[in-house]
Amino acid sequence: MQAKLLTVIQNRELVPVGGSKSIPIDIRLICATNQNIHEMVANNMFREDLLYRINTIQIELPPLRSRGDDLILIANYYLNKYSSKYGKKNLTFSSSATNKLMEYHWPGNVRELSHAVERAIIMSDEKIISANDLIVHKSDTNFKLSEKPLSLNEAEKIVISSAIKRNKGNLSAVSKELGIVRQTLYRKMKEYGL
Repeated sequence: MQAKLLTVIQNRELVPVGGSKSIPIDIRLICATNQNIHEMVANNMFREDLLYRINTIQIELPPLRSRGDDLILIANYYLNKYSSKYGKKNLTFSSSATNKLMEYHWPGNVRELSHAVERAIIMSDEKIISANDLIVHKSDTNFKLSEKPLSLNEAEKIVISSAIKRNKGNLSAVSKELGIVRQTLYRKMKEYGL
C-alpha cells in the first residue's frame, strides 16, 4: 500500500478501482501519526522514500499533558459543547476539578479529555462540575475513580433519567429536549425501567 501511495504522490495521478485510465490529481496531503515515524523507518515498518516525500513541513504537537493552560481552554471548549448538547447551560469547573484536569496524565489525549468532560456533564445535576464528577483511570491519579467505564446503554439511561427530572416528568418536553419522538422515548423508558 505504501508503494502505491508513493507512486500516486510522485506521479500526481491515480487509476480508480475498476478503471483503466489514469486521472490527474491536485491534492494537498496532510499526514498524522502518534508513533515515532523515524523508529518505524529504522524497523522497516515505514518506507523511507515515502517519509521524505510526505515530510515537506513537519509540525510536532506536544501531548495534552504537556500543554499547560491550553488543557483548561480545551476542557472548557468541551464543557460548553456538551452542556449545550445535553441542555445544561452555564456549567463551570470547580477549582478542584481544574486541578484534577491539570494533574492527570491524559494518555488518551484530547479524545480522553472529551469523553471525561461529557461523562461528567451527563452524571452531574449541579451547575459546577466537581473533581468527583471527572472519572479518569485509577493508575494515573489519586482521586476516587470508577473501575468500569459507562456503557452506551448506561449513559443513555442516565441522560433520559436526568431529562425526565429536569422536565418534571413532562414527556413531551423530554422528547423535544432529547430530539427523539415520543414513541422512541416510551420504548427507551420501558427498556431501562424508567
